[in-house]
Amino acid sequence: MSRLTIHDDRDGAVQERFRDGADIARELAAIGVRFERWEADVELAPDADQETVLAAYREPVQRLMEEYGFQSVDVVSLNPDHPERETFRNKFLSEHTHGDFEVRFFVAGSGLFYLHVDSKVYLVLCGEGDLISVPANTTHWFDMGAAPSFKCIRLFTTPEGWVADFTGSDIASRFPSMDEYCGNNV
Repeated sequence: MSRLTIHDDRDGAVQERFRDGADIARELAAIGVRFERWEADVELAPDADQETVLAAYREPVQRLMEEYGFQSVDVVSLNPDHPERETFRNKFLSEHTHGDFEVRFFVAGSGLFYLHVDSKVYLVLCGEGDLISVPANTTHWFDMGAAPSFKCIRLFTTPEGWVADFTGSDIASRFPSMDEYCGNNV
């Protein structure tokens, strides 16, 4: 399900497409982005709570915490019937940066990261089993779709967690939404 499409940031023209996990990891590593695939130690129920999810991924989470000095970890989930789904979605749709890594591991569901690096925009569709680590100060945005459905492990090096510095650019409006991307197979 994972997919990477690289676009020109000026006209949106597709430059390259990748579906193989190793190819995606290689292309993203070239811009400093970590992409991995993980498997749970046990099968998880759809309603698994935070403690159960973290226990199922204890080893890779611990490895990342030690490697990067992460101070906190949590599990966040959003379903299509959540009353504030539109508010949550809109929070991430504008280009921004963080002073910290943005690390997400998709336990279930999917989401689309847009990474704006140099003169390219990398659209990274992440799904169940995918880990993405966006380096600090990398311009990006995220779309969870109009009917979000995901469960993610998040890791933070700062106690504040997710803090965005918005760029003010309208670039996000010039690229397909997650629903368009998935529906049109861009």
